[in-house]
Amino acid sequence: MTDAPAIRRAGPDDIPACAAIVHGWVERTDWMPKRFSLDEIVAMFRDALATREIDVIGDPIAGYLSLDPQSARIVGFYTDQPGKGLGRTMLDHVKAGRDYLQLWTHEPNVEAHRFYTREGFQIVERDEEGDDGLPELRMEWRREAAADA
Repeated sequence: MTDAPAIRRAGPDDIPACAAIVHGWVERTDWMPKRFSLDEIVAMFRDALATREIDVIGDPIAGYLSLDPQSARIVGFYTDQPGKGLGRTMLDHVKAGRDYLQLWTHEPNVEAHRFYTREGFQIVERDEEGDDGLPELRMEWRREAAADA
């Protein structure tokens, strides 16, 4: 991708677009429980905006990455255009200046695991019930581990 879309910090006006990306993914994913309405997801984003670093990509917004800076945990990371390089662009952006990141991913999300593994993440833990009642895997990225690969 030669002209990657710009990444910028999300603001309150970006919340509906980010929530719509998550809601759309949940609706399209047969194994994912449909626990929250679009309005509830919007409310969760509004709450998170004060404590997380949420970056968006594209105009219109085509993806977002939400990071808890205290724990270096990627809490949410979705694009509505998989395979176009947006996820990698966002992940490279959040890795810059950091030596460590972690995230939880649903075990059935095999495509996400392949992506994270290609990007230097390793599975370090499994939670049988996860936040959504589904098994989840915790993955970590460390700059020194990525440099050795």
